[in-house]
Amino acid sequence: MTHPTDPVAAAKAIVETYLHLSMIPDPEGAACHVAPELRIIFTGGRRFSSPAETAAFNAKRYKWVKKRFLRTDAALDPETGEVHVYNTGYLYGEWPDGTPFETNRYIDIFRLRDGLIVETQVWNDSAEILLDRNGLAEAPL
Repeated sequence: MTHPTDPVAAAKAIVETYLHLSMIPDPEGAACHVAPELRIIFTGGRRFSSPAETAAFNAKRYKWVKKRFLRTDAALDPETGEVHVYNTGYLYGEWPDGTPFETNRYIDIFRLRDGLIVETQVWNDSAEILLDRNGLAEAPL
């Protein structure tokens, strides 16, 4: 007897695998989990269409960066059949000057269709932290 696959559990596993591969970074491996029409929107509205593009962007912003997952939640949209996945936690790593960080909050929001990631929205505190480090923040962090 075969059991139907739980699309919500499958989508959560796909997202966590994608994120682990992205942190190596292994953009080619991460690309195995995305649809050809992938849209990636970073904080500030920066748009990318592949894991390789986001890896190149992150290589400029950070000396290195990883994610400490706090939780991954997901919900099936019964109208579209898409699964919406929310992964949240903290970024940790080093800025380009070697200064370490570890409490940079993030949330990544994914839409999956037919087992592939079609859209990712990436939100984190990096821009605010960089403004503060450069004396441009309107209020202290």
